[in-house]
Amino acid sequence: MKNNYILIDFENVQPGNLDILNGHNFKLVVFVGANQKTVPYEFATALQKLGENADYRKISGNGSNALDFHIAFYIGEFAATDANAYFHIISRDKGFDPLIAHLRERGIFALRHKDISEIPLLRVASAKTLDEKIDAVVSSLKSRGAARPRKLKTLAGTVNALFKKTLDQAEQDAMTRELIRRGHVLVQDQSVSYGPSILGH
Repeated sequence: MKNNYILIDFENVQPGNLDILNGHNFKLVVFVGANQKTVPYEFATALQKLGENADYRKISGNGSNALDFHIAFYIGEFAATDANAYFHIISRDKGFDPLIAHLRERGIFALRHKDISEIPLLRVASAKTLDEKIDAVVSSLKSRGAARPRKLKTLAGTVNALFKKTLDQAEQDAMTRELIRRGHVLVQDQSVSYGPSILGH
């Protein structure tokens, strides 16, 4: 299991759904701009409920990318001390994407999301309908890059692990069949490859 770090670009996104982090193991860091004088009461209260798993970083200095550089610095600092880290940048700013591509080339797991609810692990946890579960699995597989399962048995185990091993064999098989039926997964002689929805083509 990866150690998940959530880094919020608070100048760009002010999440109103921190409560979905309750019960999950995350390190949350909120980056606040030098000129941001206040934080909404509801957000501050929700952050306090996360206890020692949540923290603020008020950046120093101004500039169009000042906060972005602070986030990049802290990712480097965390990555240097935690080889098992998985970084989730919460921002609508596509300027983070080249950094994320570079991190992934270096074997460091990182993704950018527009909202906390898009984090694959949280999508799985909140999924109720079959469509939501399939979407959550696809999102998780998409985020894994080269670490995606290559064998059908491994895929079934990976799906079960996403749902905290609550799926019985029939449910695992049904989920795998649905992934194949929808074209997300291709199977030949027990070997697995992936469709455009996961590969991003």
